[in-house]
Amino acid sequence: MPGFELFGDEERREVQQVLETGVLFRYGFDAARQGRWKARALEDEIKRLTGAAHCHVCSSGTAALAIALAACGIGAGDEVIVPPFTFIATIEAVLHAGAVPVFADIDDTLCLDPHAVERAIGSRTRAVLPVHMCGAMAHIDELQSLCDAHGLALIEDACQAFGATFRGRALGTFGRMGCFSFDAVKTITCGEGGAVVTDDTTFYKLADAYSDHGHDHVGTDRGREGHAILGTNYRISELNAAVGLAQVRKTGRILEVQRRHKRLLKKALAAVDGVTFRTLPDPEGDSATFLSFLLPDEDTARRAATRLAEAGVDGCFYWYDNNWHYLRKWDHLRGMQSAARLPQELLSGTPDYRRLVLAPSDALMGRTLSMLIKLTWTPEDLARRAQAMTAVLQDVTA
Repeated sequence: MPGFELFGDEERREVQQVLETGVLFRYGFDAARQGRWKARALEDEIKRLTGAAHCHVCSSGTAALAIALAACGIGAGDEVIVPPFTFIATIEAVLHAGAVPVFADIDDTLCLDPHAVERAIGSRTRAVLPVHMCGAMAHIDELQSLCDAHGLALIEDACQAFGATFRGRALGTFGRMGCFSFDAVKTITCGEGGAVVTDDTTFYKLADAYSDHGHDHVGTDRGREGHAILGTNYRISELNAAVGLAQVRKTGRILEVQRRHKRLLKKALAAVDGVTFRTLPDPEGDSATFLSFLLPDEDTARRAATRLAEAGVDGCFYWYDNNWHYLRKWDHLRGMQSAARLPQELLSGTPDYRRLVLAPSDALMGRTLSMLIKLTWTPEDLARRAQAMTAVLQDVTA
């Protein structure tokens, strides 16, 4: 999965071009940079790949989420419907906007269930934030229709699904804004980096300004730029963008390899009675970063996770016990523990997450394992992995 598996001369060349100019900042210094604008070039490549009209690259996927929420006007007291299966950054971005995360169940896509979302809509709901988890899509067409019908902002967290599509259209381009992450273990990496995409010029201009202290970036003299809004610092550096530029040009190759490796392993596991797979609304659009499979019950899944690790099958995640990616283990969220004192208005308007139970999601996650798909596996590695996994799963499901 991670682009860092394919680091090479391309990344070194792009970074060296930045170092030769001495300009690491993405704005200004026009003469000194010798026409080298790596962040701009990365934005152009992302627009080309996604078909989005606008792209703004930033410092992280978390920053992208914060930027998108701000650009869409989500703020104090607004409710945002979110899934319980995601990286905690999705939830942190909502809280830091002063908004209230409202959890709705996932379905067998491992993403937000449109029916659960509809039941969660209330008078203060302003946005729905689906997460395309583990490289594949939610029922994004249904969520889009639901948001349109209720006048809600659809903001896509596609941080784990760069390159994935639904019916030929890039994930991240169905809502008002879409967010990507390019951190160290994403499909392509900048080391640290992210991006927002949108077809709306107004949202793009707000995002562009908000991520750089409100600068409107009009003209070439940074000292004379306007400040229509307050913002903050979510800028990417030219060094990070340079790495990303080399990586994004490898996207097609990365997806091809991931899909081939996943297809071979899935075929092997499909022969095991009792093993089923997550639902993919559009299998052709899966970026194939993970192979997610379900066992008959929680006990079997736990035994499978233990036995796979003992058999040397690394990279298999049992999300139900994972500290990072599932609500069940987010004790810091349940207690609303923060380094900065949270405003009383937010605390009084936030549900008691300590009492929150999402039984349908628990039932799914308790049975689910996900295996990371690596790019550097050889045919021999794949054969050994398929054999080991089949043997373990046949034994635990017998």
